[in-house]
Amino acid sequence: MTSSLIRGRPRRRAPSLVPARLLHTVLGGLAGVVWLVLPGVTFHSATPVPPPSATAPAPDPGATAAPAATARSAPASGGTSTADLVLPLVVVVAALAFGGYGYVRRTRRARTRTTPGRATAPAADAPPSLPETDDRARALLVAADDWVRVSREELGPAEARLGAAAVAPYARAVREAATELSDAFRLRQRYDEGPPADHDERRQWLAGIVGRCEEAGWRLDADADSFDQLRGLERGSAPGVVDALVAAETRFRELGARTRRMATLVAGLGERYGPAVTDSVTGSVEQAKDRLVFTTFRLNEARQAADRGEPDVAARQLRAAEGGIAQAAAFLDGVERLAADLESAERLLPATLSGAEAEIAGARETARDHAAAVRGDGAERPVTARGHRFVRPGASGARPAEPLLPADMLLAQADVADAVLAAVRTEATAGPSDPVDALRRVASAVLPLAAGRAGAVPFAASLVAAHSTADADTFIGTHRGAVGSEARTRLSEARRLRDADPLAADALAVRARELAERDVRGHGNPLNGGSGHESGLAGAVLGGVLLPPSDGDPQGAVGPPPSFGGPRTGRRLAADPG
Repeated sequence: MTSSLIRGRPRRRAPSLVPARLLHTVLGGLAGVVWLVLPGVTFHSATPVPPPSATAPAPDPGATAAPAATARSAPASGGTSTADLVLPLVVVVAALAFGGYGYVRRTRRARTRTTPGRATAPAADAPPSLPETDDRARALLVAADDWVRVSREELGPAEARLGAAAVAPYARAVREAATELSDAFRLRQRYDEGPPADHDERRQWLAGIVGRCEEAGWRLDADADSFDQLRGLERGSAPGVVDALVAAETRFRELGARTRRMATLVAGLGERYGPAVTDSVTGSVEQAKDRLVFTTFRLNEARQAADRGEPDVAARQLRAAEGGIAQAAAFLDGVERLAADLESAERLLPATLSGAEAEIAGARETARDHAAAVRGDGAERPVTARGHRFVRPGASGARPAEPLLPADMLLAQADVADAVLAAVRTEATAGPSDPVDALRRVASAVLPLAAGRAGAVPFAASLVAAHSTADADTFIGTHRGAVGSEARTRLSEARRLRDADPLAADALAVRARELAERDVRGHGNPLNGGSGHESGLAGAVLGGVLLPPSDGDPQGAVGPPPSFGGPRTGRRLAADPG
């Protein structure tokens, strides 16, 4: 497999040979004309040929014809022969040829010269600049993330209708593409944290990002055609379209009933835990309704097209409807997940507070042991307690174990953690509060003091990280038409660190949500003139259910729904679904 560091490298183009070939053709034609015309030209000598003398001897009958022919062709003394004229003409033609070739060379050099004072044409094989490569890497990260998300979403209806075994090869392709994409996001995160100082090394990093994104797209493209055959939505397969349409209509009715329940659930969460707890899902129910309105139009169009015997049109409308259903479900899943996480956090909070108290007490005991050892005999010996290793300040040559916390710093952190626990208890008893946020504060204050990674506090940190990561993922997925590469990169890094470092993962996920919200606020309405809200069209474009309008379309017609695949096949439905 080609190394990802050299994928996408531009090929060098050979210089054009058209002027040289044209010059050779002209010269060849001139030479042919000269050789065809010269033998027919008659040259007259100014000296008359004397008549044969009467006394001349008669020709020998036995003489051969060859000498006679030679004698007749020999020119008279002082005459001009054909060979004498051909040589000057050849010299003239050669001079013209060399002159024309030199003129072409000088013209070409004048066009490409780089001396000051002349306009310089950019070389055709010059590599793109570093900012251009950076922009391409960012754009491909967004595109590849959309390819993976759309392909994963389309697996859902196929699996529901055909079974998990039938879609297993395509689910594996999505996982492999997601792995390549995760590697690309990891490179981007490292690049954002501190790009290499060397210009060429930065270009290599960006080329690695581009190569991995292209690899992810290729992996999905390789299975797109067979996936279409499995679903039976392409090439006019009417039975496949009708079966999928029935399944989509059933799913649509289930979501309609579920939407009404979610509205009641959001109101109840606000009353139980306080209005601030529902900020992350504010508007989720309304946006789910917006996607369902869009789905209603598309399902009607798909059903009418199927009844008219137009399976291709029905398949296109059905894919758009399935995208709307997937996003409506994502909004409602986010509400239910918030409710479940709040209940889990509420149950876990007492145990977390008890575990946090034990960790704080252990940290204070470690600090007291260290202070007693130093006061005892003044020896510069290490003291180990509860996994912390300390040496007396100023000890020379001592290398601390994991981790190194001076006693006074440890006591200060323990005091801060105690204050956090007191505040959390006060809020929990005073009235409605956010238990997930309470777990976050306790874990952030106490986890650095913990000697190990087992117990209620680390488990609470894992729950918080999983909650914030899923919340950011839902928001980005349902607004992917506006969210850029930075928020997606932070989310991918949060996923990677969720088990190893839950505190860092939580912070990255929260930041990803903030960046995504910023992108959405700056995006505005994706359709011209503020249209598309009544039919749910604007929300569908914002969510990536439909591709946005082309830049040069004055009517603002939206694009087709994306489908399973990468850059070659993900946009293969070129016709306007509207």
